[in-house]
Amino acid sequence: MTGRVLGIDPGTVRIGLALSDPSGVIASPLSVLTRRSAAEDMAALRTLVAEHEVERVVIGLPRLMDGRLDAAAAAAQEFGTQLARAIGRPVEYWDERLTTVAAERYLVAQGKRRRQRRADVDRMAAALLLQSYLDYRGSRGSGG
Repeated sequence: MTGRVLGIDPGTVRIGLALSDPSGVIASPLSVLTRRSAAEDMAALRTLVAEHEVERVVIGLPRLMDGRLDAAAAAAQEFGTQLARAIGRPVEYWDERLTTVAAERYLVAQGKRRRQRRADVDRMAAALLLQSYLDYRGSRGSGG
């Protein structure tokens, strides 16, 4: 896979964002976008995709622990449909179970206080889901 990949952890209040390196191998936390309206969110993401020359987007798909999809997953898929129309790039979904928990644990281990963690956990969760996706794609030898 070549080209930058944007990882998105869509929440109801904040959208966690992570970005891969240009070769699409290493994910890094990018930022957090505070949700406004659908139109404003799409405009902000369209700008970000253009600025970073993003080739594809991976959206975290929240599944229940038994693997089923619920209302949150349907909302993530609707968000992805809107985003694909807004940016004209491929959008994929990736299982995000436990990424927020893992991000929270990592930040606690780093000594971050609760207020600091709140700001970081969404972008860190996005980075974890994106890295998982990139690792999977790399292990399959997929050319993107």
